[in-house]
Amino acid sequence: MATTEYGSHGPLTGVRVLELAGIGPGPFAAMLLADLGADVVRVDRPGGVGLGIDPAYDLTNRNKRSVVVDLKAEDGPGTVLDLAARADILIEGYRPGVAERLGIGPDAALARNPRLVYGRMTGWGQDGPLAERAGHDIAYIALTGTLSMIGNPGEPPTVPANLVGDYAGGSLYLVVGVLAALQYARTPGGRGQAVDAAIVDGAAHLTTMIHGMLAAGGWQDRRGSNLLDGGCPFYGTYETADGQYMAVGPLEQRFYDEFSGLLGIDGEAPDRADITRWPELRTLVAERFKTRSRAEWAAVFAGTDACVAPVLSLREAPDHPHLAARSTFVEHGGLTQPAPAPRFSATPVAVRTGPARPGADTAAVAADWGVPALGGTGDPRPE
Repeated sequence: MATTEYGSHGPLTGVRVLELAGIGPGPFAAMLLADLGADVVRVDRPGGVGLGIDPAYDLTNRNKRSVVVDLKAEDGPGTVLDLAARADILIEGYRPGVAERLGIGPDAALARNPRLVYGRMTGWGQDGPLAERAGHDIAYIALTGTLSMIGNPGEPPTVPANLVGDYAGGSLYLVVGVLAALQYARTPGGRGQAVDAAIVDGAAHLTTMIHGMLAAGGWQDRRGSNLLDGGCPFYGTYETADGQYMAVGPLEQRFYDEFSGLLGIDGEAPDRADITRWPELRTLVAERFKTRSRAEWAAVFAGTDACVAPVLSLREAPDHPHLAARSTFVEHGGLTQPAPAPRFSATPVAVRTGPARPGADTAAVAADWGVPALGGTGDPRPE
């Protein structure tokens, strides 16, 4: 595991991003832009956003700077618009209409800065019957059919943390959207615009391949019945003798041949192409994995193309030899965390600063962005 230092700012050096503080997918999207080198200024509200995490440990605020602005104060909206006038991208995650009522919606911001990309992160989107309703990741992936695919048949769907909705269907689509819109804004004749990034849209989009397979008859619309959803005995997880798990995925025949040989089931296993015998094959594989510990099986499959890996915990993952060699996890300020991704040959990225403390950078941002109204406000504590 490597230790990062403040270094190159990455491919988005020179891009200014204004983030209106929220929780979940908006901050993660802004972190990704900051990791890639953008100057991200987070506008925190007095008293915080109510997430309940110590700001010193909120890694989604790394590589950012923070100012505090009271949007309910008389001069609050004007100060945000002053910042927006100097930004390339703005990110907000309010319910539809809230930013407009505060006086900082897209029309007001684009009037001040016609080339601004105004990124809007919501669960349900800016319109539709549910647009103004509250919600969280689990509801968004439930409605799109995504959640229905995850878990064992005959059991409730398995909740995949908040990775599939908030971050995959939300944050990543917002980042793609604002960067595409920024490219357009910077072309001759281009202009700024609002980007409506809804988690329901992104989560649905993630299932595009599955919908194609469904239409072709290659996917059954029921959980645990398909090649990639745990229904297949050679694509899933198996318990080991010590109560740990191995992940198995040798889909191609040549990889499966290596897998079955190393597992020691050659000559015993039924034909894997015979779906009617999949339960029998699953039982055989499960019984064999129960004969050794996870570490023993990891050693058996190490250096092979059998497509088998130990299921590691969050605390174990940083010490895996491959991840350690690539510095997939880094340590900064005493906190172990995933390194920025992806990687760039000419403009390397890094964790440059720890989580921004609310208001700690007010004076510096006021000077750098030329917004003197910020001066003398916020939390004076050093980062």
